[in-house]
Amino acid sequence: MPTTPAFPSPEAEAARYALMRRLAPSMRHHLVVNLQPIGMIYEVMERRLRAAAPDLAHVQDSAGKINGFAKAALQSCVDVVGWISPDDAATCTVPAAIHECTGLLATSLGFRGFALRNEAGELPGLVRRAAIRNLLSATLLHCTDDHQASADLVLHSAHEDQGALVTVAVRPTPAGQGISSDANYRAIGWNDLQALALADGAQLGREDGRILLRFPWMPAPP
Repeated sequence: MPTTPAFPSPEAEAARYALMRRLAPSMRHHLVVNLQPIGMIYEVMERRLRAAAPDLAHVQDSAGKINGFAKAALQSCVDVVGWISPDDAATCTVPAAIHECTGLLATSLGFRGFALRNEAGELPGLVRRAAIRNLLSATLLHCTDDHQASADLVLHSAHEDQGALVTVAVRPTPAGQGISSDANYRAIGWNDLQALALADGAQLGREDGRILLRFPWMPAPP
């Protein structure tokens, strides 16, 4: 398996910048989705408190909901910071990483006429979180830049001796309705994927119309 260079190449840095620019709208949605309900719950709670005989049980319930959404919003902020400034030692399972990447991108890609189909099963073992986050999300964006909508992006995974294999295939579907097919920044090219794979110690390839991503296994934390 390839090793991770001590310092990313200029090509890898440019690819990461382009990736972050492309992910920015999805990150913004990810940040605000738990903040918006807080204001609405507060308005309801305030009206109840102004009543002649406030229903304290309902007020307490509203306060608990605000606390829950605030904690979720805080975790969203931590997650987004982790994309921008990752912990290179952090690991995760492949199913968790796929769920994270597809959850972040599903809405924005849906607007462009693409649907994500996660057909990857359970897979034991750990991989570098930053590596699979960067390369898998960039691959999904590359597929939407390189193919016409409407289409499904189908993900599979498999266990190999030296690492995890994740594949992404594009399956054209009957023409649907996308709000916009335009990306918010430049396209993610194959050269960007190659630079990211090299920088993160992963392997990249093509076979039978699929993109193959291989991530080396990492030791379990002590």
